[in-house]
Amino acid sequence: MLAFKYRFHGHNSLRFVYKNGQAERTRLITLKSITNPHRKESRVAVVISKKVLKSAVGRNRVRRRLYELIRVRLERFDQPTDLVFLVFSAEVRTMSAEDLELLVDQLLSSVEHYKNAA
Repeated sequence: MLAFKYRFHGHNSLRFVYKNGQAERTRLITLKSITNPHRKESRVAVVISKKVLKSAVGRNRVRRRLYELIRVRLERFDQPTDLVFLVFSAEVRTMSAEDLELLVDQLLSSVEHYKNAA
């Protein structure tokens, strides 16, 4: 589970990322990211609309899966970065773990201060 200090608190902080962040899009997920020098830690949010998955159980499952994949990769950022993952397809719920991991790695590799695993 992603620690509380790595999560967003309040809507205004998300608005800043939505407005100023760089977007990397795939068919299923979009990643908005921006470097935040005012923070000590990176922050992450996963946003899934009710239009995508009606069931709260399904939305929470996708959110937990993505948070866990991101949690193990947070140490690869050399500067504090704000990340917002926007899920646009219910397919993410039934994806295999390997496919979802590849998708997250593909999105994160586009972020400026992210170092890929050696």
